[in-house]
Amino acid sequence: MLAHTTVRTLSHTGDGVMAALRASGDEPPVTIPRDPARDAARRELSKGMYHENDPGWFQRALDTFWEWIDELFSRASTATPGGALGLVVVIAAVLAVLGALWWRLGTPRGGPASAPALFDGRPRSAADHRAAAQAHAAQGHWNQAVQERMRAVVRALEERALLDVRPGRTADEAATEAGLALPAHGSRLRAAARDFDDVTYGGRPGTEQVYRRLTELDHDLDRSKPHLAGSAPGSGGGGTETRRGAAG
Repeated sequence: MLAHTTVRTLSHTGDGVMAALRASGDEPPVTIPRDPARDAARRELSKGMYHENDPGWFQRALDTFWEWIDELFSRASTATPGGALGLVVVIAAVLAVLGALWWRLGTPRGGPASAPALFDGRPRSAADHRAAAQAHAAQGHWNQAVQERMRAVVRALEERALLDVRPGRTADEAATEAGLALPAHGSRLRAAARDFDDVTYGGRPGTEQVYRRLTELDHDLDRSKPHLAGSAPGSGGGGTETRRGAAG
């Protein structure tokens, strides 16, 4: 009797639930296959309302770049002994070597044709250039001191008629031409021209050491006797007077 009453109660309850579902208009859930569901989701998410706050193309490119940098450093740090710290040490060493090379060699420059003229438009004597060089050296202005001393060297050779007076001559040209008359000092003249070029337009700062080398060269050249083409060895100063007369 109890079992019969329970069955009737459950049956009545089930009929009530089904009736409620039919009254509310709900239908059983619909099962959609995976691929159509994925396509439908993509179409829905592609609508502009979902992308109003997305970053612009520049920000996306920047994020991609920094992700690439981070990945690059991560790979390099795993391949470098000592990890990230070892990578930093290697980079610092490379930068130090590049800085030393730049300091030693200066900024790369073109050939002599692109070099500036040795003298400006104001004609001055070798003594004037020497006085200016000494004044700059006394104040520690080594760039100007080096430039003026090199000009004094070349102007003194012009005054001795060992070089023709030629406007627009470069330091390299003056050194090459002077080396023909004073071959014993050819290498020092070329080194002096390089120092002048480095200081004047190569970006390399002048130093007291460079200035003193130029000063010694100036003094040595002033006491040197030229080697003239066609003159016999040991001919003395007569050749010098002949060259001066010819140049005058």
